[in-house]
Amino acid sequence: MNYTSATFDMADDIQNVLHTAIETIYPYYYPKEVVDFFCRHPSKEHILNGIASGNMGVLMYNDMIVGTGCFDDNHITGVHVLPAYQNQGCGSYIMNCLEKEISKTYDTVILDASFPAVCLYEHRGYKTVGHGICELENDAKLVYEIMEKNGRIIENVD
Repeated sequence: MNYTSATFDMADDIQNVLHTAIETIYPYYYPKEVVDFFCRHPSKEHILNGIASGNMGVLMYNDMIVGTGCFDDNHITGVHVLPAYQNQGCGSYIMNCLEKEISKTYDTVILDASFPAVCLYEHRGYKTVGHGICELENDAKLVYEIMEKNGRIIENVD
């Protein structure tokens, strides 16, 4: 496995990773309106902006993009792994890379955690510091955890 900076020619593959992960996993946790919201959020423009910022990376395995991660300042804005590669350490590998990069500048890492990821983040030392809510169509609500991790803990991550 190798985590590297994303390039513009990877945008379609990154979008495929995002949509495949969301469409496969999120329906187990969220109503259709929330899944649709998540599928619209990583638009091609959003991905291109992440690549242009230099803050989006991809996890490569056998010359294939199997995961992606992005951050803005000290905020991890997304980590997604293809379902076939989940539960094999890929998400943790991406998180290690993002945390290491953020800790070069900041003492604290912040992220918004979806229900499927809260336990993973707690296991990594993140603590819930708040809750967010987003009103969606058909009176659906997206509720998420706002979590943070102290940078001193990050230094101990392998």
